[in-house]
Amino acid sequence: MRSHFTAPADTMGCEQSKHKENDPKNSRFTTLVYLMLSSQTKDEITDAAVTKLKAAVGGTLSIDAIVSAEESTVSAAINKVGFWRRKAGYIKQTAQRLLHDFDSDVPKTVKELCSLPGVGPKMAILALHVAWDINTGIGVDSHVHRITNLLGWHNKPTKSAEETRLSLQSWLPAEFHREINGLLVGFGQVICLPTKPHCDTCKLSARGLCPNARMAFKATDSEGTVHLSPESSPKLNIEIDEGALHSPV
Repeated sequence: MRSHFTAPADTMGCEQSKHKENDPKNSRFTTLVYLMLSSQTKDEITDAAVTKLKAAVGGTLSIDAIVSAEESTVSAAINKVGFWRRKAGYIKQTAQRLLHDFDSDVPKTVKELCSLPGVGPKMAILALHVAWDINTGIGVDSHVHRITNLLGWHNKPTKSAEETRLSLQSWLPAEFHREINGLLVGFGQVICLPTKPHCDTCKLSARGLCPNARMAFKATDSEGTVHLSPESSPKLNIEIDEGALHSPV
């Protein structure tokens, strides 16, 4: 189903951010900055902010350029993203750390990435996927957390992104860990919206594969709504490896 439509994540997500710079180090840094800006912010706004920040620091988004720039310059360039003041400080501090502690490059482990200001497990994992082509774990954002719970992919509902990540990693084969984020993020941006999801055009709903599809149909028949039958949703049985829930990434 995802192959039949293009979502914002396909054209403006962190996978595309690395192409904004030709130098490998700058490309990796741009990916990390994109991820830091993307929290609580739509891809369209994040993409525009990265482009504006690049222009504001001289046309090249490098660690040296951010270190040399005033924090006010960074703030002004990214002021459309969520929590922009805090993120401007994080970006400045992160550039300093990368310059002094990591040979002016993005580190290659989750632990090192999470030691940077404002970087959590989701950002660290996605940075490794995109910047270094290292498949290590699943990047779980609000879309992945919400949709996997709607589809009943967990032994019991998960309460946080980190709990969702550990649950998914305990049973989803490793070869799918990298692609599941983009797959579900795009699905959540276009079809399975947080409010008023398009269940009438979703093949999972039509085939009875979404246990929560019926809950989304609030409109009347006069609006052309398709109503699913109560018995259309199958039960999914997923076995969780409890030991994996306590294993490091």
